[in-house]
Amino acid sequence: MSKRDYYEILEVSATASEGEIKKAYRKLAMRYHPDRNPDNEEAEDKFKEASEAYEVLSDAQKRQAYDQFGHAGVDGSAGHGGFGGGGFADFGDIFGDIFGGGFGGGPRGPQPGNDLQYELEISLEDAFSGTTVDVRIPTKELCESCDGSGAEAGSDVETCPTCNGIGQVRVQQGFFAVSRSCPNCHGTGKLIKTPCKTCRGEGYKHSSKTLSVKIPAGVDNGDRIRLQGEGEAGEPGAPHGDLYVRIRVKEHEIFQRDGTTLFCDLPLSFATATLGGSMDVPTLSGKANLKIPAGTQSGQRFKLGGKGVKSVRSSHIGDMIVEVHIETPVKLTSEQKELLKAFDESLQGKHHKQHSPKTHSFFDSVKAFFKGDDEDEGKDKKDGPWN
Repeated sequence: MSKRDYYEILEVSATASEGEIKKAYRKLAMRYHPDRNPDNEEAEDKFKEASEAYEVLSDAQKRQAYDQFGHAGVDGSAGHGGFGGGGFADFGDIFGDIFGGGFGGGPRGPQPGNDLQYELEISLEDAFSGTTVDVRIPTKELCESCDGSGAEAGSDVETCPTCNGIGQVRVQQGFFAVSRSCPNCHGTGKLIKTPCKTCRGEGYKHSSKTLSVKIPAGVDNGDRIRLQGEGEAGEPGAPHGDLYVRIRVKEHEIFQRDGTTLFCDLPLSFATATLGGSMDVPTLSGKANLKIPAGTQSGQRFKLGGKGVKSVRSSHIGDMIVEVHIETPVKLTSEQKELLKAFDESLQGKHHKQHSPKTHSFFDSVKAFFKGDDEDEGKDKKDGPWN
């Protein structure tokens, strides 16, 4: 496959100045850089293509060869395993502006502390009403003996000669140059000759602390509560990280939850379902009376408005859905069995269809189904090719 024209790739004319070429490349690099397009092969290919074009057109000698002979004049000098020659400094300048010094620049500033996450399991009742919970978390604070420097008082702290205090080194990986933590100073940018005896040169002390966390009403699985500044300590002069308390709600014996809606399965006796009545059902805010109409069927649902869970993000309160399940009597006595048989026989009179409309509707459909099969079978025998 033939290569595209380098000027076309950078979207500039063949008479573009060096500044115009650099500006055009900056625009494309910002759009297609892999750091901004993770796992996007198309963007990565366009970034490589633009980088190759810039490497040639930003170099006066290579550009002259390309203008005169096309790709044949620069093949072997561009896009083969690196940025090539003196163009590397130009790339560093460009990416230093775009991505904040990842390809060069001065020493890094004090780094903020790491964020922490705490998994907190609570009951559905506590999620419904809200609560306050004490949690104990590990802490990482600056060492008081050395003020976080990691060096014994009076000893020197030297700038790392490997990274010149930046804390990172550039490593070439095929076509790309990436920044890695300096192996000599482990990213600190400094070397300690005499480590602090208290923290052994780490600059931090490890302990634990107890925090009181207010859980708002309505929280659900996966919700996170942020406690600003309660994470790990940062480097001297930098802020602490944050603590995120992630909520996990235990399964409940009676209720199931979906957002702000609660669900409850209610066993119902055959007599109550048939004759109707009322009964108290549990909710998370107390008992509620539920009217059961005569002739209630198993699986029928009833809504109790406003008996669900309050939304943690608004004043909306959900509903509770009660699904009834008619319980078949078990372990009947001989007398009860006889009474049940007599009752069943009493339903078989001339008005039997009105007592069990679903049953008769079903069997009427079954009869029609098999009748249709019988008619089709007879038709096949009459009209078959063998007749």
